Amino acid sequence: MKSKILNSLLIITSLLGYLEWGKTNSMFLFQGEYEILEKLFKAPDSVAHPFVLLPLIGQILIFITLFQKTPSQLLTYAGILCLGLLLGFMFIIGVMSFNFKILFSTIPFLIVVFLTIKHYRTEKLKENL
Repeated sequence: MKSKILNSLLIITSLLGYLEWGKTNSMFLFQGEYEILEKLFKAPDSVAHPFVLLPLIGQILIFITLFQKTPSQLLTYAGILCLGLLLGFMFIIGVMSFNFKILFSTIPFLIVVFLTIKHYRTEKLKENL
C-alpha cells in the first residue's frame, strides 16, 4: 500500500513543477501537460520532443503501477528516471538562476523520489533476508 501512495505522490508532485521563460510566460506542468495532450491528437509533430515525451511516458509508467497488485519497482524506477530528467533539469535551472519559484516547485518531487527509492530499497532488503 505504501508503494502505491508513494507512486501517487510522484505523479501529483511532478505536475506541480513551475516553468518560466521570457518576461511574461509561465505555467505549471499540469497546464503544459493538458496542452500537450490536446496537441498530441491534433498535431503530433508539434509535441515530438524528448523533454515533452519522456516525462509523459514517465507519468504513464508510474500510473500503470497504481493498477498492479504489487507495484513494479522496474516501472517505478523507469518512470522516476523519465520524470527526473525534466524536473532535475528544472531544479538545476532554479538553482543557477536563483529563481525560487522554479526551485521550490521541484523540491516536493525530489523529496518523494528520495522516499520512494528508500522504500523500495528497504523492501528489497527485507525480501533478501
